[in-house]
Amino acid sequence: MSRPTPTTPPTTLSTTVSARRTTPLALLALAVGAFGIGTTEFVMMGLLPDVADDLGVSIPSAGHLVSAYALGVVIGAPLLAAVTARMARRKVLIGLMGLFIAGNALSAFAPTYDYLLAARFLSGLPHGAFFGVGAVVATSMVAPERKARSVSLMFLGLTVANVVGVPVATAMGQQLGWRATFLGVSVIGVAAIAALALLIPHDRVGAPVTGLRGELAALRSLPVWLALGTTVAGFGALFSAYSYITPMLTDSAGYADSSVTLLLALFGVGATVGNLLGGRLADHSMRGTLFGGLVSLIAVLAAFPLLMSTAWSAALAVTLLGVAAFVTGSPLNLMVMERASTAPSLASSANQAAFNLANAGGAWIGGLALAAGFGVTSPALVGAVLALLGLGVAGVAYVVESPSVGRGRVVASHVPVRAEKVHH
Repeated sequence: MSRPTPTTPPTTLSTTVSARRTTPLALLALAVGAFGIGTTEFVMMGLLPDVADDLGVSIPSAGHLVSAYALGVVIGAPLLAAVTARMARRKVLIGLMGLFIAGNALSAFAPTYDYLLAARFLSGLPHGAFFGVGAVVATSMVAPERKARSVSLMFLGLTVANVVGVPVATAMGQQLGWRATFLGVSVIGVAAIAALALLIPHDRVGAPVTGLRGELAALRSLPVWLALGTTVAGFGALFSAYSYITPMLTDSAGYADSSVTLLLALFGVGATVGNLLGGRLADHSMRGTLFGGLVSLIAVLAAFPLLMSTAWSAALAVTLLGVAAFVTGSPLNLMVMERASTAPSLASSANQAAFNLANAGGAWIGGLALAAGFGVTSPALVGAVLALLGLGVAGVAYVVESPSVGRGRVVASHVPVRAEKVHH
């Protein structure tokens, strides 16, 4: 392995020609895992009536299965990232996907509602840590000017899951029974393990010199918490509206219930476009991409009451919502990693926990607007306020940060990764 030149950041895997050649396929392996995780996270929404009927529980009780998964993500993300800090990342990724398979297989064979609730919690545990460790691996295999793009390619699996994985898995559950869906997702997990084992280079990553206590201490930084706060507010804005997108489309735009699935696929297409666009733009201006994405999200959500007045503009609104929200994904993830430079895996995993807090919190706040009688599109206006709050938090972060943090550019030296040996 060649020694890095003075101008080469210590990102290790990107310092060898052979590693550069394996990068696209390695990112594909991460995307396969992300596809499986994205499918199992969102498919439960479409299977709630079937699960409730089969297990003899109410729809609201079945909805707790969604919350159990999100709780698993929030708890598992920082916990698993911290306890696996001393392990080689390739082994960590494979182990996390093994836990993912176990959770989904147990879901498929759960005899009662309580067992299924526990299995869904188990399925959520590896979610955040997989994306957290995966983001560090993805950025370590590319040149500094392609870091945000590499993160977006990994998250491509998550957004494509909303376009392909969730509709197919939902149809499978409706035709073959909901248990078949979780067996199918387990098969995706097996494929992901095979891809990770074959395509992710071997590494020998020791623990950071600061140790576990030092990793946890890295999260005490104000810039880190401001970045996490931006994630909670920004994606809380998304879920405030998206959680109630079906009644908006049917009651306001006049769509039939049967058309909603296709319209939600348009959201997935928009999210995929936004994710790729955000990764590419963030490599040129991380801060500018984040601010631009939040401003776009505010504009789209504020226009929702008008856009939901006709069928064609409602379809446009759903697509634009996906684009505007997911443009911010890659810059937010990289920002958190850079601000906690001694604990990038833990910080990135914590960002996934923040994303799921945004999911639950945004849905709750949007529901308050509906319950107060402000109208079916009122959750979108609440979302616009949350996005404005996120923009404010991002602005505060910009003001308080040291000049050495490299405003607007992705500075690779802020995500130091210990030297790794690549074995082929």
